Amino acid sequence: MYPTITPTPVPRALRTCMHALVLLLLAVAALRALIGADASGGRTALIVLGAVATAGVYAAGNLLPSVGPSRRASMVWLGCLTLAWGGFYALTAEGIWFAFPLFFLVPHLLPVRLAVPAVAGLTVLAIVGYAVHRGGLAVGMVLGPVLGAAVAMATVLGYQALHRESEERRRLVEDVVAARASLAAAERHAGVLAERERLAREIHDTLAQGFSSIQLLLRAAERALPGDPLAADRHVRLARITATDSLAEARRFVRALAPPELDGSSLPAALERLCARTAAEAELDVRFHSTGDAVGLPTAVEVALLRIAQSALGNTVRHAGASRVEVTLSHMDASVTLDVVDDGRGFDPAGRVGRAGRAGQDGGIGPAGTGFGLAAMRTRAAELGGVLTVESGPAQGAAIAVTFPVPVPVPGSGSAPGSVSVSLPVQGGSAR
Repeated sequence: MYPTITPTPVPRALRTCMHALVLLLLAVAALRALIGADASGGRTALIVLGAVATAGVYAAGNLLPSVGPSRRASMVWLGCLTLAWGGFYALTAEGIWFAFPLFFLVPHLLPVRLAVPAVAGLTVLAIVGYAVHRGGLAVGMVLGPVLGAAVAMATVLGYQALHRESEERRRLVEDVVAARASLAAAERHAGVLAERERLAREIHDTLAQGFSSIQLLLRAAERALPGDPLAADRHVRLARITATDSLAEARRFVRALAPPELDGSSLPAALERLCARTAAEAELDVRFHSTGDAVGLPTAVEVALLRIAQSALGNTVRHAGASRVEVTLSHMDASVTLDVVDDGRGFDPAGRVGRAGRAGQDGGIGPAGTGFGLAAMRTRAAELGGVLTVESGPAQGAAIAVTFPVPVPVPGSGSAPGSVSVSLPVQGGSAR
């Protein structure tokens, strides 16, 4: 049983040319028989009938859909066409010209191992038939069919090789396009994950901190009532201010703008306000210092420093049990450093809980129960080429330092050069 095959596709123009060539050769042979009827020896009608029969067999093979895909059908059709041509060739020597279309058809429809002997047989038949018609054998009678068969085989096999190479290139292009599409999809997925992680850090460092502060202030207001309504009112007003800031942060997420704390303000001023607000909300001694000549920083670095300070102060308020926090922004020639130091219960930076803490909580600046503490700070710093270090121990307080490189200082960053030191005393407590 012969398998189904897929012949090399032939452009419509080439197929049309082949059909036209076959019809032209057969028509010329029939016409010459009609013109030279006396020389045909009374076989004119047979020659015309043979030409028509050969043309009919050729046309039938091109109309049958099984010829081409089925090797058996192709071999049967080629056999019938060869027999029709043989009968036609036996009537007139002009039939030799039809051998050349056969030389092209055979290697196109049959595999090379079958096409080579088939074309060789057709070549021998063409030479022998022409010699019989002419009554002798000459060099030209041999060279013509041999060269025609060789050219036909080389043309068909070369075209098939070019088609295979073209198909291979097409497949490679499709693979490259598919790989690029897959890579683009992977990059989009990675971008989505990175954006989710960024938003998680942003929410943890802003909205979550604001909600925690609101909760602490409202609890303080509850404790102050009904004995101290003024203190309760103060806590409620601070909670409203914090809620307003949190709402501004939420709107910024929607608009993807810079932090509102930095709008029209410098980083030292934003950190100073953050420390003042934290001191007021938590009744904690929070002091801010800015040292060195302030330089213009990229917005991304300013945002990172502000968010790290917010996260560190938020964890200190919730978990450290500290009475004092020092926040220092240091501008140096090639770097800027933010230090946040508290005198709380401390913790194990490697992940162990401080003796005074509970499982899943900090003993100071570190990973809160949400899991976005130190890990989020380190990630935020690393994304911009910064380095974050943590020093702490049980009952020893905690210190966090993050440093970003500043390769090209830009003067006029919005704050005056020089050293600024601001101390914010405790509201309701004693300053140290």
